[in-house]
Amino acid sequence: MPLTQLSLPITFNADATAKGIIARLRASALSGAMTLMLMSVFMLADAQTPAPNITATIAAPDITHFANITKGPAAEGITEYRFSNGFKVLLLPDDTKPTVTVNMTYLVGSRFENYGETGMAHLLEHMMFKGTPNHPAIPKDFGQRGMSFNGTTSLDRTNYYEFSQASDDNLKWAINLEADRMLHSFVAKKDLDSEMTVVRNEFEKGENSPVSVLFKRMQGVAFDWHSYGKPTIGNRSDVENVKIENLQAFYRMYYQPDNAVLLISGKFDQGKALNWVNEAFGKLPKPTRKLPEFWTVEPTQDGERSFVIRREGDIQIVAVAYKVPSELHPDSNAMSFAASILGDTPNGRLYKALVETGKATSVFNYEMTGYAPGLMILAAIVKKNEPIEPVRAALVDAVEKFSATPPTPEEMDRVKRSTANSYESLLNDPQQLGISMSSAIALGDWRLLFLGRDQIKQVTSPDVASAAARYFKRDNRTVGIFQPNEAPQRAEVPAAPPLTDVMKVYKPQQGMASGEVFDPSQANIDARTQHMTVGGLKLALLPKKTRGETVSVHLKFNWGDEKSLFDKNAISDMTGAMLRRGTTTLNRQQLADAFSQYKINGGLYQFETTRTNLADAMKLVADVLKHPRFDPVEFERLQKEVIVGLESTRNNPGSRATEVMSQHYNLYPQGAWMSEPTIDQRIASFKAVKLADVVAFHKAFYGASNGEMAIVGDFDTVAITKVVQAEFGAWKSTVPYQRVIRKNFDVAPFAEIINTPDKENGIYIARLNLDMRDSDPDYPALLVANYLFGGGSLKSRLADRIRQKDGLSYTVGSSLGISAISRAATFNIQAIAAPQNLARVDLGVKEELNRVRKEGFTAEELARAKSGMLQENIQARAQDAAVSAAWVKLMDLDRTFAWSKTLEDKISALTLDQVNAVFRERIDPAKLSVVIARDEAKVSNITVGVPTAIKP
Repeated sequence: MPLTQLSLPITFNADATAKGIIARLRASALSGAMTLMLMSVFMLADAQTPAPNITATIAAPDITHFANITKGPAAEGITEYRFSNGFKVLLLPDDTKPTVTVNMTYLVGSRFENYGETGMAHLLEHMMFKGTPNHPAIPKDFGQRGMSFNGTTSLDRTNYYEFSQASDDNLKWAINLEADRMLHSFVAKKDLDSEMTVVRNEFEKGENSPVSVLFKRMQGVAFDWHSYGKPTIGNRSDVENVKIENLQAFYRMYYQPDNAVLLISGKFDQGKALNWVNEAFGKLPKPTRKLPEFWTVEPTQDGERSFVIRREGDIQIVAVAYKVPSELHPDSNAMSFAASILGDTPNGRLYKALVETGKATSVFNYEMTGYAPGLMILAAIVKKNEPIEPVRAALVDAVEKFSATPPTPEEMDRVKRSTANSYESLLNDPQQLGISMSSAIALGDWRLLFLGRDQIKQVTSPDVASAAARYFKRDNRTVGIFQPNEAPQRAEVPAAPPLTDVMKVYKPQQGMASGEVFDPSQANIDARTQHMTVGGLKLALLPKKTRGETVSVHLKFNWGDEKSLFDKNAISDMTGAMLRRGTTTLNRQQLADAFSQYKINGGLYQFETTRTNLADAMKLVADVLKHPRFDPVEFERLQKEVIVGLESTRNNPGSRATEVMSQHYNLYPQGAWMSEPTIDQRIASFKAVKLADVVAFHKAFYGASNGEMAIVGDFDTVAITKVVQAEFGAWKSTVPYQRVIRKNFDVAPFAEIINTPDKENGIYIARLNLDMRDSDPDYPALLVANYLFGGGSLKSRLADRIRQKDGLSYTVGSSLGISAISRAATFNIQAIAAPQNLARVDLGVKEELNRVRKEGFTAEELARAKSGMLQENIQARAQDAAVSAAWVKLMDLDRTFAWSKTLEDKISALTLDQVNAVFRERIDPAKLSVVIARDEAKVSNITVGVPTAIKP
């Protein structure tokens, strides 16, 4: 596995407000091993929603003819409208992209749950996709319209969103859907019976993660009475035993017009939208019920607290948490600064005290804050069997003595610059902005998002030091071992001030530059793109005006051949990972600051910046690629970090199942570039890498002799071409290049069970090798067939059976791996489930495969697939990063976007007989290999459809 596969995206739970999202963005430079640890701690839905145009250039609609609507506050291009029944809508017009987003926020989250009903808000979120009398098949309708959609639940709110191609029909349909499911969702017992097991499966998925388990226990130990002590996912027994009557009562109480805020952003007619919202929501009666009043206040903590979790695992974690004020309190921003200065990698104080000294392999921080006082958590990852007590002591010492050494000007400037950049990225990133806006709404006023941006600029070093002194106290600490003490040092956490006082200082600002209205058709992209060759680089340049003057860059180098790359996998990975750890002129900390200075969001080979910073960003990336520092100390840290990350996967069901499946199909000799080594072989290969190997690999292979580069966004073509020529034109690789093409091996199918002790969740994976390329005549038909069988998140044959009907798996689906250059293709299926349910998953998968082969898909399904796939492609082409990435792939194959249009035309012309025929011909269940990884101790009386051999 290449090292890049270890660096999984770092995600947090959806209760983060703007400040929390900013902290997540700043954390994106964490190490690969660290992100691997954190990936399943908290889940944030991945919506591809459009950014609002906050330049306020579009005239507001006339509301004088609406007797029931009044205009609320307006700021930075966003306008609020209030209805007499208590409902609110926010309009964020942005005509620069042909997409529209509808985002519904309900002011209810897990903190509103009663005793015995934990997880109810999240469970109800799942139930809201089960349909209404007027919309009985919501996932199917989403797929038909090619809409991206999801819902998220947090401590303080729940939201649902739909992102689609901009059209009056899509927008009106989405508005009516949200109004319909506000009051008329089924919330039926039969749906609860199946969905409860899906949510429980999601719970079990979190139980497989050491960090997730640790953080959930942290909440419970730190809080005695407040609902913030309950994780949003809930308690397993509550999820399993919740009564439908309780869930229905919860729904009727909180899913009402006076407890909801609708947000519409993107390309739409404001007058029409407001009319449709009024028709759908304005007629709803004003609720007569009274919302519950919450008066529980968490008592002041009266001593340090501790806990130990003893489970099977491969890493050690030590974390410390302190109670901190609500996000409405003035101290909240100062404490966020303190967390950043302590927890940043590689500039943070904890990194220097723990990682650079060799005590820990990684450090990180997380702020669990919101409407009420919450927690600030700082943590470290320690290699198994190494001393943990020195790390705990050093961690506590560094945090609680922080106020004695106030932040330096450099530290303050770094956080302010990084935060300002992150806010700018946030306002340009519709996905994160939608989530952040929902959370700001939950605090009481959506304008808090912008107020927080402004207040960051005013935070001073004395503010940070004094706030840290108030809350980083021994008796406000939760960590390690509990010890009674006769001299308590209690921290009084103040209540949030009145919202009116908080908002007094807010003044709206002007928005950033607006972009052009861009047609994302393949023909227009091809027509607008300029092609040239610079040295050995194929260059695609697509200049266009973008909101915030953003620009996306994608770069790919090709070097080496099958012979020269033999036994070089680990060396290649280590070489690539060392690049961001310093250049010959910049150390690691200085390089991280330079990336922030030039607003580089992303990595070396794909990143986003702005028009004014593009030239400097390109020069910096070129410097990193051509002149790495290769510092011996950083190499030693990286090697240790990678090995710890690999060791942490030894008992992970997903890793183990993938390893066994890959080994079965791997006929390459060990050391071949396309070989699939075991975890132990990977660890051994990384241990064997020497710094001299890395230096030699870079000298021999790195260069721009062969490659592709695409730049899409707001930039000067002539100026940037000169930069590319100067930085890459003469940079050559000394070894010859010849593409290494994967071979298609004929391997007999097999079935195997792997025992992964002490894991609440298991995994099912299946694979079928195919002899196929994307130029084959039946490729389009197989794409559509896979989309219908397992390509949809909530709507497909597999999802209908395994998730919706049987309620066995939170995640189930199928995928194709088909190349343009190799005939080694694959058809893959994957699902997660409780160990005792995996046999039923296997049975369900095989029954659905045979059912499709026997009965085929329907004409209705084919129409849905065609519509959904084509609209999803349009939405993807509206994203600059997706276009730049696509150009690099297309140029590598000497193709243009015309190839994409041809493929879409072939899909549109497909007949039902063609789709059914290719599935029957290509997908043979008898040739399917199956691997199941589960805790065998949790399984009893399972004999149906699964292998009997068990590997430890």
